[in-house]
Amino acid sequence: MVLDLRVCFIGESFVAGVGDPKCLGWAGRLAARATAAGQPLTYYNLGIRRENSTELRARWEAECERRLPAGADCRVVISTGVNDTQFENGRPRVDSDESVANMAEILRRVRERGWQAMVVAPPPNVDDAHNARLEALDTRYADVCEQADAPYLRAHQPLRENQIWMRDIAAGDGFHPGAVGYDEFAALLAPHWLLWLADPVSELPVVR
Repeated sequence: MVLDLRVCFIGESFVAGVGDPKCLGWAGRLAARATAAGQPLTYYNLGIRRENSTELRARWEAECERRLPAGADCRVVISTGVNDTQFENGRPRVDSDESVANMAEILRRVRERGWQAMVVAPPPNVDDAHNARLEALDTRYADVCEQADAPYLRAHQPLRENQIWMRDIAAGDGFHPGAVGYDEFAALLAPHWLLWLADPVSELPVVR
């Protein structure tokens, strides 16, 4: 019997793969790596451009429950935060305390539904001030995930130090990479992703 493994990726434009001419983003690349490694799955990309975590909290569960039926091995990969920390009218779109509460609530509901969650850190952009806010949120998200016993892949700082990623986003809109940038993001996450698929309760090493 083939395992009915289903994974919903929820979040913002990086989940959706905005800027990628291959229309895969990092999420599609991870799904492809799983298949290539002999782990078939049903992959659902539920990313929405410009969505913040408050908006995500309001809609994710209804969309996932249609795709994650009883009896399947159901997983949810979460990535949000860049739009929360973006300034509009002189302030972040979502207060950091609300961002943290949104993440905690999503993880609580994932656990109550009997699904498995993994969280991917929000990636950096070309704006140093914005990145400072993202780093602060990244630290708080790591704490939330530790309390929820959910793996958290801290990809923000490695991508800031990745010249390919930084060049690729600078060549675009300052936020979204093209194919080579998404290749780097997916390559960073892939070992931990594949381990999590094989054993979702294993002690994953943290990407730093």
